[in-house]
Amino acid sequence: MENNQINRDLKWYLNQQSDLQLSLFSHYVEMLKILANQILEDEVKTKTGERYDREKPEQGRYSRWGSNPGSIRIGEEKVPLRVPRIHDNQANTTESPLNYHKLQAELPSEELMRKVLLGISQSDYESVVKQGAESFGLSQSSVSRAFIEQTSKALEEFENRDLGYNDFLALVIDGKHLAKDQMIIALGITSNGVKIPIGLVQSVSENKQAVIGLLNNLIARNFRFEEGILAIADGSKAISSAIKEVMGGYVIIQRCQWHKRENIVSYLNENLAHHFRGRLQAAYDNPDYEGARSALLEVLNELEKINHSAANSLKEGMEETLTIHKLGYAKLGNSFTTSNTIENVNHLITKHIGRVKNWKNPNMKMRWMTAALLQIQRKLRRVNNYDKLHLLRQAIKTELNLPQQMIA
Repeated sequence: MENNQINRDLKWYLNQQSDLQLSLFSHYVEMLKILANQILEDEVKTKTGERYDREKPEQGRYSRWGSNPGSIRIGEEKVPLRVPRIHDNQANTTESPLNYHKLQAELPSEELMRKVLLGISQSDYESVVKQGAESFGLSQSSVSRAFIEQTSKALEEFENRDLGYNDFLALVIDGKHLAKDQMIIALGITSNGVKIPIGLVQSVSENKQAVIGLLNNLIARNFRFEEGILAIADGSKAISSAIKEVMGGYVIIQRCQWHKRENIVSYLNENLAHHFRGRLQAAYDNPDYEGARSALLEVLNELEKINHSAANSLKEGMEETLTIHKLGYAKLGNSFTTSNTIENVNHLITKHIGRVKNWKNPNMKMRWMTAALLQIQRKLRRVNNYDKLHLLRQAIKTELNLPQQMIA
């Protein structure tokens, strides 16, 4: 019965789109890397004892001796590992753990791969740990500890990595609800179009102080904005206010057109909502600033006769929804007129951790969110028309009255 279920889920996996297959397989590889590292660490502990413990096995015959780069093969993929070294103080020799050579020779079984993929596809990480641990002869508790250690390390690296090596052109900030908390995410877009999750803060809402704290953390990690930054926000006054307070005259705000459109039509009945959604989108699709603004004013004039609340929604912040039009680069696409880039990240986060229900503590939320963001970063594509972003930077500098870089 179990094998039939595994075969059905393997068939499901093979029928998915290639990007989802790759995402699941990358989870599988990361899982087996953790298991392999734990196998090697357990052998080292057996011979050398715990780190810094004075009581050593075999009267201290063996010592830890750093590590060397190594690899194991998982399927067709060669996966790099750091292989610990063990020094035999009696024989004065140094060697790798015996289990490292076994791992190179004894590949994970196809049945294990099926079970791991099944668990990942259902976001049932407990079953993944159980299946992997049993197949490699490890205790679940040791693998669980390994996960905590790995994700804690990922969180520490994420929160402290230097951002000064990147030339950021745009910043997108949005919140994601997670078990009664608001996880506020910052996504940077570089001048060559690369999307990078760069910040995360846990709060009860998208409040101004939380966003200020997030921005100050980015700046402390060398996030540079003196060349001018385009900040894309969903319409939250707290987010926009915090960005303006921290970055002052070096930032220009683009309100998300999608959020603005949906907020306006939310006041209308279904038929009117369908009509005005199309009218608003047509206005925003016009790449000319005056043309787009004129079309929005026509919509506003009609809405004022139909629904006062919808009209007020359109008037509030309308100019900020046209920032990219005013700069002359509306043709660059949704990456700079909406918060779609970070909405897509939020969607992928849900795929990674959406089925986790038992959040034991706030640290667990931060660790798992960070692990998901680091996985997602590897798969983010560059924005469309990235080859024209140097022109957008010049336009941002002109709008903010910042000095242009002299070109010889």
